[in-house]
Amino acid sequence: MTSRPFLAVVQYDGGQFVGWQRQAAGRTVQGEMESVLQRITDRRIVVTGAGRTDTGVHALGQGAGFSAPERWADDVQGLHRALNALLPKDIWVERVTEMQPGFHPRKSATARRYRYVIGTDRAAESPFRRRFEWSHGLIGRPLDADALATCARTLIGEHDFRGFAAAGQVKPHYRCRVALAEWAPRADGAGMTFTIEADRFLHHMVRFLVGTMVDIALGRRPASDFPRLLAATDNRAASPPAPPQGLYLVCVRYPADLYAGGVASS
Repeated sequence: MTSRPFLAVVQYDGGQFVGWQRQAAGRTVQGEMESVLQRITDRRIVVTGAGRTDTGVHALGQGAGFSAPERWADDVQGLHRALNALLPKDIWVERVTEMQPGFHPRKSATARRYRYVIGTDRAAESPFRRRFEWSHGLIGRPLDADALATCARTLIGEHDFRGFAAAGQVKPHYRCRVALAEWAPRADGAGMTFTIEADRFLHHMVRFLVGTMVDIALGRRPASDFPRLLAATDNRAASPPAPPQGLYLVCVRYPADLYAGGVASS
């Protein structure tokens, strides 16, 4: 049976998942999507994510690619509706797009953007917020915005990020090209957000970066540590990684010519 490549842009609350990637035990986003696609198409379909988010990490724009029978190319909206009708309520597909042959959700991506959310006001203890931001130990503590901004500026450009990544990763190289890194006050005045966009990310990289920058902003370690860690060959000197619930995969970017309908990447 002839198949066509598709891209689903997926949002999910990561709190009840052991991550994106299918595991021997535990609930995963990949597993839920593959189960639903098998019900829709009556065939085993592998769904590949643009990024393997960890336990507790959320997504606002995960890129999920899969091949489905050719007939769905004539009813992409029907496929979209069927996915959202059958997926659990903590997963929502924003859109489905047919892609050009050769598309790969991970290898074809040119950039990924993450956001980390911190709450520092008393209301951050609310059960409606603490699953979605880092608040424990930070409430009422002022973060040095200038120190955060200085660290963020240091990240722009290409660096070897082994000093800010989980140990044990074996990669051809550990360099990532960062196009955007900035801290900003939250619009509600309840804390800060960190946004970073790069061509690739290492495992736990954003969480290690945030954990270290927050320690600097709280005066727990000197700002001079940050550029030194960018030159480190392991993570032993980094601060502990920030907790997963404040992290969001915001979007994944692809070249416009990979979209079958010429849809621009977002």
